[in-house]
Amino acid sequence: MNKKLTIASALLAASAAFAFDTWHGSDGEPQVQTGLDNGSNTSGYWFSYGDDGDGGDSKVEWPVPLGNDYSETAMDPVVIECNGICGTAVLVKGKLTYNPFVGIGFNVAGEGTGSDADPADASAWGGICISYTSDIAPQLELGLGADVDGTIQYANPYASLAKAASATATKAIPWSGFAQPSWYKGTTKIDGPTAASQLVAVKFKLQNSAGSYKFNIMAVGPYDGDCGNVAIKSVRSAASAAKATLSGRTLSFSGVKSNATAEVMNLQGQVVAKGDASSSMNLAALDAGVYMVRVAGKSVNFSNKIVLK
Repeated sequence: MNKKLTIASALLAASAAFAFDTWHGSDGEPQVQTGLDNGSNTSGYWFSYGDDGDGGDSKVEWPVPLGNDYSETAMDPVVIECNGICGTAVLVKGKLTYNPFVGIGFNVAGEGTGSDADPADASAWGGICISYTSDIAPQLELGLGADVDGTIQYANPYASLAKAASATATKAIPWSGFAQPSWYKGTTKIDGPTAASQLVAVKFKLQNSAGSYKFNIMAVGPYDGDCGNVAIKSVRSAASAAKATLSGRTLSFSGVKSNATAEVMNLQGQVVAKGDASSSMNLAALDAGVYMVRVAGKSVNFSNKIVLK
């Protein structure tokens, strides 16, 4: 089948354009709302990858065990622990002839009918903004799916990010700021805007000499997103004493000193219960499982995980 026709068909299914909401790890949400989900509700979930396919032995060491009721590799616990996606990139060269790497990313449209994720036209994003810390200089790479990536010898358009070991860095990169690496001499040229029009995944890649390097992805969004708004110290300070407590099926709140709304969300990000944080909530109607509680108000903003039995 003609590859261009295949991509075009997938784009039509995946491009019902809604806004890309800037993802903030401090919200406790495990899913990036890309606005381009293909209807599978599988877009925006974080995944990790490495160099094992080429003979490397690199891995990410996570601060807490991964997993939820639906997937052993779900990063919900990491998001809650780190207010982002954080870990240690342990780079081990193994049999590689180049520097080892690991990466963290999310799919833009979600899983397709085949083995690969669907592409989507993300041109309207204008580019990508990101806030992060990293012991080494990472790259922001545009994944185009296994077929296209292979065709261009994995010389995917990317943008370089600065090392940010001691303070959070924020950068907004237009699509024109992404380019294929200089070592690529192949005939299939793909620039940033072209890659954006058939984007499969956004990837945060850490590649360096062997060693252990810490990182934390705190926010990601469209070019004009509010990625810089990752550390509202006054809100976090007020929220530090606030908490949600579950007793049986009754959810109550303490330390909330201003008007605030409480939402209970399932692991698909759907709000299944909503109320005022000044009073308790009865969750008797919900199924057993893992849920996220988010409380937001003028002087409080926090998230907790709860388990209903």
